[in-house]
Amino acid sequence: MPTKEEIQKVMQWCEDKKKERGRIYAIERNAFREEIRWTYRFPFIEIDRPKEVAAKTNLVYDSLTKSLWQYMNNDWRRISEDARIQ
Repeated sequence: MPTKEEIQKVMQWCEDKKKERGRIYAIERNAFREEIRWTYRFPFIEIDRPKEVAAKTNLVYDSLTKSLWQYMNNDWRRISEDARIQ
């Protein structure tokens, strides 16, 4: 369901927040809940917080791998763009 543009938008926002805060990791309220449909179920976005301690209900951004992660089926899974066949 996520498009490449939506994923890039969320990741760019995370990079901006990381620079703005100047911390090792940050937990921010999800600013995209109303704008991007698939993000509605994540109340917060955790930026550079280790997945081992991150809340399983939040979206996690890893700046080292430039990727977004969600907890699903007892495992952390990378969010990738939706493959659409036309």
